[in-house]
Amino acid sequence: MFFQKEKVMSDKALAVGHIPSGLFIVTTVDGDKKDGYLASWVQQVSFEPLVVALAVKAGRPGYDHIMSGKPFAINIVGEHETQFMRHFWKGYEKSPFGEIPHEVNEQGGLVIKDAKSAITCKLSSKSHPGDHEVVFAEVLASNVFESEAKPKVHIRKSGLDY
Repeated sequence: MFFQKEKVMSDKALAVGHIPSGLFIVTTVDGDKKDGYLASWVQQVSFEPLVVALAVKAGRPGYDHIMSGKPFAINIVGEHETQFMRHFWKGYEKSPFGEIPHEVNEQGGLVIKDAKSAITCKLSSKSHPGDHEVVFAEVLASNVFESEAKPKVHIRKSGLDY
């Protein structure tokens, strides 16, 4: 019986890993402090108002900033834009923003100029269904840097890992 249950869980994890997602750099800025992390669980969930959902694990860079309701940005990675993404893949010791072209837009979003595009959002509500919180965020503004590029698509080997 134990092996049968393990197999079912394995199949569940494999199937969930087949759900495609994009790759994103979620960024925050508060005074001189700039933070960011690589995210893959982001999805549009409403037309009116325009709302996106993202899963955020406590302890991620910028987590407290996002949960406080301050503006943050979701930078959408294009299919060939991997150079700036590497800074966020495994974390970083010093802020990578000195080397990555970026700006803070009028709404307070820290946008990466090498991204395909960026959306600036603010928390509208949240849910805590498991080991990540799901943040529902209203879109305040957008920046489009590369309209022709396709977004990077990420498919995982397992639903039990990023």
